[in-house]
Amino acid sequence: MKNALRFVCFLCFCAQLSAQVIYEKFESRKLNSTRELKIKLPENYDPDSELKHPVIIVFDGEYLFEPVKGLVNYQTHFDEMPESIIVGIIQGKERFYDSYFDEVSGLPFESGDRFYKFVSQELIPYLDANYNTSKFKVAVGHNLMGNFINAFLFHETPLFQAYINLSPDFKGTMSQNVVTRLEWLEDDIFYYMATSDKDINAINNTVTKTNQQLKAINNQHLTYYFDELKGDTHYQLVTGALSKALDRIFELYKPLDEKELKEKVLPYVGTLDDFIVDRYKRIDDLFGIFKPISEEELQQLIVVAEERKDLESVYKIGKLANKLNPNSSFGTYYMALHAEKLGKTKKALKLYESALTLEDMAHIDRDFIMSHLEDLKVVEDDTEIDEDDEEN
Repeated sequence: MKNALRFVCFLCFCAQLSAQVIYEKFESRKLNSTRELKIKLPENYDPDSELKHPVIIVFDGEYLFEPVKGLVNYQTHFDEMPESIIVGIIQGKERFYDSYFDEVSGLPFESGDRFYKFVSQELIPYLDANYNTSKFKVAVGHNLMGNFINAFLFHETPLFQAYINLSPDFKGTMSQNVVTRLEWLEDDIFYYMATSDKDINAINNTVTKTNQQLKAINNQHLTYYFDELKGDTHYQLVTGALSKALDRIFELYKPLDEKELKEKVLPYVGTLDDFIVDRYKRIDDLFGIFKPISEEELQQLIVVAEERKDLESVYKIGKLANKLNPNSSFGTYYMALHAEKLGKTKKALKLYESALTLEDMAHIDRDFIMSHLEDLKVVEDDTEIDEDDEEN
């Protein structure tokens, strides 16, 4: 039932967004012909904004563009990946010539090489010049184009930072060339490959053997994922594999979840403000986009800090929250709580009173802070009486 509901939602996204696709004709000097493009911009795209968007280039755009578009919009709706620019290249009858390869190396050759240059020297520069693109580019290829997209790995600086290979039909020595290239990466690359137990036998065998070699690679710059789906044919595997690929490539972009909190945050060596700042710096470095740290995530860190009995992290998360949003009571409240737990009652009182002048948090309102404040005043009064008794 759950899967059926997700599929219905996916279809709704596809239908809702179909009218927002831009159709362009691109005059290519490299190909000496005109190519049709489908371009899907983010829903609230603003050409005057400084916000940048990853670019997803979809080969075989006549049939792959729609599934990619629907899944991207489904996942961005739930903030599980950044809003992206999707570009589908319509290949149609030109597909065979576009994917033409050298029989020994499997690399683009003659008409395939011209298509390669069209993408690398014309299309990508055009997109970067005319749209708000980030440095993070994703290539999606199926079958023959799954073989073709790997050619972009062999540039000194790979043109794409993520490769989604859907049942790639590796030609010549391409699969071995890919293994060798990924072993010696000096740039961060996401590499995803998928087949299925019902895939074309020759493709399944080659992909499975390639996977055995790829998963043995020990290179910190490579993030590798592989899926062998069950029961899907060569064409049916596309949507399931795409969903998994996008989910994994943009895993870092997602908000903190229970798994990351347990496996990475709880055992983190250092204060947790450093963890979240470093995490979001990596998002900026990898995807070339700025994403603000949410108050909900800071609250999750507070819970972990309290579980760790880590008062210093509570204080530093409070300071970070004040820096991120000075108008919210969040940071001041937790700095007050830190002072209270250290027995610095007067400082805690002052900070709680300051928090009352700021905007409420989602989970803690003014009444809660007031009750905390009253309790502290009673404690302070009791402390002063005790001190007087001692003097007498």
